[in-house]
Amino acid sequence: HELISVTTKLIAPTIEKYGTPEQIERYGRPFMRAEMFCCQLFSEPGAGSDLANLSCKAVRDGDNWVLNGQKVWSSNAHIAPWGFAICRTDVDVPKHAGMTAFLVPLQHPGVDVRGIQQMNGGASFNEVFFSDAVIPDEYRVGAVGEGWKVALTVLGFERNSSGGSGRRGGDFHDLLGLAVAMGRTADPIVRQGLASVYAKQRVRDWARFRAAAAVRLGGSAGPEGSIGKLLWTNAMQEISAVASKILGPALAADTGEWGTFGWNDHVLGAPGYRIAGGSDEIQRNIIGERVLGLPGEPRLDRDVAFKDAPR
Repeated sequence: HELISVTTKLIAPTIEKYGTPEQIERYGRPFMRAEMFCCQLFSEPGAGSDLANLSCKAVRDGDNWVLNGQKVWSSNAHIAPWGFAICRTDVDVPKHAGMTAFLVPLQHPGVDVRGIQQMNGGASFNEVFFSDAVIPDEYRVGAVGEGWKVALTVLGFERNSSGGSGRRGGDFHDLLGLAVAMGRTADPIVRQGLASVYAKQRVRDWARFRAAAAVRLGGSAGPEGSIGKLLWTNAMQEISAVASKILGPALAADTGEWGTFGWNDHVLGAPGYRIAGGSDEIQRNIIGERVLGLPGEPRLDRDVAFKDAPR
């Protein structure tokens, strides 16, 4: 299940990097062993791709924090006992400087999880509402105001692992199996599509392995993750196009025949991965600025307190 990889590959290594020794022992180890599970609580109605624009508040009250606000598109929050939330803790500094990361128990008073039905029939997304939810300071991960750095670490791990299992939709081997089953492997157009998908999958694997090697050597997830993520979403779109060409109307007919209607879920779900983990546009900005050295996007909120920034 996706929640396993989120917990073990994203949250656990982030806690290992930023957590206290007590947090690593109490949460990091069980998360890494998949003995407990944790989802991400990042996106908000007004802060999707621009995560630093989030407004969910965490106000300090002695040894506790009081959370108020909303998160959305929170995958698997309805079955996860824990959430990893980035909240606004200071509105008097620029938006990137005023955020803090927290572990939040999702069966806690003041936390309301509501499911979202998806167009492909799934229901893994949720809205999460905080209404005066009080959590202790021991749930804070990293220093106060360090939330942006923590969030980038989580997202970096996510981009590096995107498409790694090959189970988020069909991969090349599934597509080849479909072409064989439908007797289309002699079609030159289909063969060209299969070759293109295979080439992109290999390049994506190499980019992912390179990024993973850098992390194992003690570094952080870098812009290589954005390159791999873009290659993955592009491949997902191309796989959808080739599968649709092979199947034609059978794509939408639930006849029970192997390899037909099952692709419908892939075709409907693939566009969503262009948004998950940072949109394709965000990945291109990262590559342009951090790899190619291009000028950054113009920002009207640079060096402006969050409360005074135009939104």
